[in-house]
Amino acid sequence: MSSPISRLAALRVIAGATALATLSRSRAADAATKSTPATPTTLNPLRQSACKWCWPKIDLDAFCVAGKEMGLVAIDLLQPEDFPTLKKHGLLCSMVSNPTAKTPQGVNVGGIGKAFNRLEHHDTLVEIYTKRIAEVADAGFTNLICFSGNRETMDDQQGLQNCAVGLKRLLSIAEKRGVTLVMELLNSKVNHKDYMCDHTAWGVELCKQIGSERFKLLYDIYHMQIMEGDVIRTVKANAAYIGHYHTAGNPGRNEFESQDQQELNYPAIMRAIKSTGYKGFVGQEFLPKRDALTSLREAVKLCNV
Repeated sequence: MSSPISRLAALRVIAGATALATLSRSRAADAATKSTPATPTTLNPLRQSACKWCWPKIDLDAFCVAGKEMGLVAIDLLQPEDFPTLKKHGLLCSMVSNPTAKTPQGVNVGGIGKAFNRLEHHDTLVEIYTKRIAEVADAGFTNLICFSGNRETMDDQQGLQNCAVGLKRLLSIAEKRGVTLVMELLNSKVNHKDYMCDHTAWGVELCKQIGSERFKLLYDIYHMQIMEGDVIRTVKANAAYIGHYHTAGNPGRNEFESQDQQELNYPAIMRAIKSTGYKGFVGQEFLPKRDALTSLREAVKLCNV
């Protein structure tokens, strides 16, 4: 039988060993924490971009630097002459801007108001879009914006058929080069009076008539909130036809942080978009009223779900 003194000594040895082991585990945990990057709060976040035209006072170089620092991976609505600047900063052009030109009759086509819903514009549009598709593909980008044009008393069904005729002339070229033509949904109530592609259902029907994965819709959340609302249900029901998204607060087309007087719940909308398995880009396209880059940074954080 051991003496009380020897038992006490043994207990002290055991206690010391336990403390040493605990300290070693603690130090190992600290070392692991320091050497391993923190786990992001959001796994596989939506890829975000921003439309440069909303920040006109910042030159493209500075905008690329700031955007990359806040997590942007691309810039929207740029021309081919801007591509070298993007490449310098390791950014993409997630939606290339539309080409424009005059028809033989002197009509400027390719913009929002005069585009694919009129047969007389098609020859010029096919010529300039064929060139732009090549420029997009050669740069390694994939999305090219296009528009329906205004109604100007034309029936919506006739305009839809005309758009399908003109766009189908380009689809074999787009498919061969891996470029997606993306028609933007815009509101005709506030910003773009008389624009034809102003409801999701019309755009979806056009997608169905064209029948190619290289033709999609640009679902602008701000514009479609004005025209039809019900954003989350619409996004989920029509995800197969949507190739790009744009953001802005409504009313006003400005910031959409919690303190702003606007009606869109962007974190919920972004979660809905993400739930569809969407792999494209979400482009910030609001007009900042406060410090421009601070507002953009907050918008990116808010949409990073």
